[in-house]
Amino acid sequence: MAQQVKAVIARAKGAPVEVTTIVVPDPGPGEAVVRIQACGVCHTDLHYREGGINDEFPFLLGHEAAGIVESVGEGVTEVAPGDFVVLNWRAVCGQCRACRRGRPQYCFATHNAKQKMTLLDGTELSPALGIGAFAEKTLVAAGQCTKVDPAAEPAVAGLLGCGVMAGLGAAINTGNVGRGDSVAVIGCGGVGGAAVMGSRLAGASKIIAVDIDDRKLATARTLGATHTVNSRTTDPVDAIRELTDGNGADVVVEAVGRPETYRQAFYARDLAGTVVLVGVPTPEMQLELPLLDVFGRGGALKSSWYGDCLPSRDFPMLIDLYLQGRLDLSAFVTETIELDAVEQAFERMHQGDVLRSVVVL
Repeated sequence: MAQQVKAVIARAKGAPVEVTTIVVPDPGPGEAVVRIQACGVCHTDLHYREGGINDEFPFLLGHEAAGIVESVGEGVTEVAPGDFVVLNWRAVCGQCRACRRGRPQYCFATHNAKQKMTLLDGTELSPALGIGAFAEKTLVAAGQCTKVDPAAEPAVAGLLGCGVMAGLGAAINTGNVGRGDSVAVIGCGGVGGAAVMGSRLAGASKIIAVDIDDRKLATARTLGATHTVNSRTTDPVDAIRELTDGNGADVVVEAVGRPETYRQAFYARDLAGTVVLVGVPTPEMQLELPLLDVFGRGGALKSSWYGDCLPSRDFPMLIDLYLQGRLDLSAFVTETIELDAVEQAFERMHQGDVLRSVVVL
C-alpha cells in the first residue's frame, strides 16, 4: 500500500523549501521504491527551486542519492529488495538509435517512474531529474537504480549520482585525458574538483586548477591539481600557456558554464586540443567566436552531459576504486546535515563554503 514519508519540496519559484509529508505509491511495472540513506545538495536542486529548469511546481527536490531498494514492481530483474544502489538520472531505454548503435551513454529516451508521488491532498509532485531523493523514500524507474558494493558509505556513494560523476566523466570519458596529458580545469567547485581528481586518476602529468576563490584552489590542490591560477588577479589563458611551454593544455574542462570562461577555455587549449564544456549555461547565454579560429585551431569542442557516463559501467568501477583507497570520493563531503537543513545548505553552497552538503537519513 502507499506510504507517507517526510520529504523536501519547493512549492513556488524562489520560495524557501519546506519539509512536508508526501505519498509514495507502491511500485508498478518497471518501478522500484528506494529507502534513501543519503542525498547530496546539488546546484541543480537550487535551479529547480529558482524556476531555472521549468515551472512544474511543486518540485520534490534531491537527486544525488544512495539507498536500499525496498520493493520492486512487476518485471523488474536488475535489482531486488535489499540491494544497495546509487540512483541515476540516465535509465537507458535500450531501444533508441543511440542504444541500438552501442552507445547507451548517449541514450535519447531515458525513462522515469510512470506513477506520480503526491502531497497529502493529491497534488502531483515533479521529482528533480526524475528522482526526488530529499525524502525518506522515493519511487523511481528500476533502471535508475545502479547496484554497487554495500561496503561504501552512502554519503559518499550517492555523490556519483550527479556532480562528482559529471566532473570525473568530463575528464575521463568526454575529454579522454590520457597518461602524460596536460589538463586545465576552469571552475573548481564540486564538478570542477571532480574533473581535477579524474585527470589525476587518468595519469595527467600537469593539472592546472583555475578559479577566483583561493579556498577552492587550495581544495583543488588536495584533489590532485599540480598548479593553481586565481583568475581574479591573473589572466588564465596567459597563465595556462606559460605553464605548458607556451602551447596551451591538451584538455581544458570548463566547469562554470559562461561565455567568458568558455572563451578562456577555447584559447587556453593547445592546437588540436580538446575543450570540454560541463558547466551548465542558462538559456539566454550566447557565445561568439571567430569562425576562422574554430577552424584554424583544430581539435575538438565537446559538451559533457552527465560526464558521458553509463551508470551500470561507471558507478561500480568508481566505487571499487574508492574502496581500494585509489579514489578519495569522501573528500567531496564537506558536511552531513538533516532533512530540515537543506535551505541553509543552499546558502552555504551559494557562498562557496562547501563542496557538498549531504543529507543523511
